[in-house]
Amino acid sequence: MTTPVLSVKDLKTHFFTRAGVVKAVDGISFDLAEGEIMGLVGESGSGKTVTGFSLLGLVDAPGRIVEGSVKLKGTELTTLSTGELRSRRGRDISMIFQDPIATLNPMLTIGQQMRMAIDAHERLGARASEARAAELLTQVGIPSAKERLRAYPHEFSGGMRQRVAIAIALLHRPAVIVADEPTTALDVSIQAQILFQMRDLARETGTAMVWISHDLAVVSSLASKLAVMYAGRIVEQGPTATLLRDPRHPYTAGLIASLPAMAAPGTPLTQIPGTTPSLLSLPEGCPFAPRCDRATDTCKTDPSMTHQDNRGWRCFHPVTRTAEVPA
Repeated sequence: MTTPVLSVKDLKTHFFTRAGVVKAVDGISFDLAEGEIMGLVGESGSGKTVTGFSLLGLVDAPGRIVEGSVKLKGTELTTLSTGELRSRRGRDISMIFQDPIATLNPMLTIGQQMRMAIDAHERLGARASEARAAELLTQVGIPSAKERLRAYPHEFSGGMRQRVAIAIALLHRPAVIVADEPTTALDVSIQAQILFQMRDLARETGTAMVWISHDLAVVSSLASKLAVMYAGRIVEQGPTATLLRDPRHPYTAGLIASLPAMAAPGTPLTQIPGTTPSLLSLPEGCPFAPRCDRATDTCKTDPSMTHQDNRGWRCFHPVTRTAEVPA
């Protein structure tokens, strides 16, 4: 087997607040190969975004990584100094944030911002920097790239601003890109275009991606494998097609059953009962047990990850491929 470009082992990120310790990320593990796209899905508050920030060392106080390993091309990131980690961001690992308006500086042109991103890691002449910036804008589908370098963020639509943010993340051909719901605020047609382009870019450049989303339908069209998060943990992971066709964790099965495409016209959508638990006061054992119709006294014990056929799940009573799961 080839060495994974990104390897995360037992990562734990906790926030130490006056109310108690919030275990936002509680022992997750996954590997990512070159050019591979992994979808990280789950409800709001499941720990997806904190996971992304942890990979880049962007967790601010009172939060911190308390345990685990994040290796990028064999280099342990959690032990690097602030300066060493800063030199890696943007060059070896980049992040695309959800809101491009907050990402881009309204006082600078797109060309100035892209030039600053280039200068942070390498020195190129003005002409070479402009050529690279224009090339990336063209690559993400922005027409008249050289002219648009002189435009300001407010002169772009929401979809175009997000394409600019993606182009900035790609400037140094990073090994890994973490995308935090970058298409959530876009309309369906623009969303589909960006997903198609990101899939092509990963294939052409070899850049691996962690695509964070709460929308299982969107991420399943992009990612080759999925990791489902709940209450700070990955409760199931595996190849996308296998996981969608044959989910094992009841939470994953509930997410799939609640997709609009699964309901017959005119019938109510399936819902997962209850709400996500507070990370300050998780229930004993399996955190999904209070919402699960399969829970027993055994579930008061914390389940470990069961591995089988290139996939894994955390459940004492896994779902089987029967009428429980829609085809």
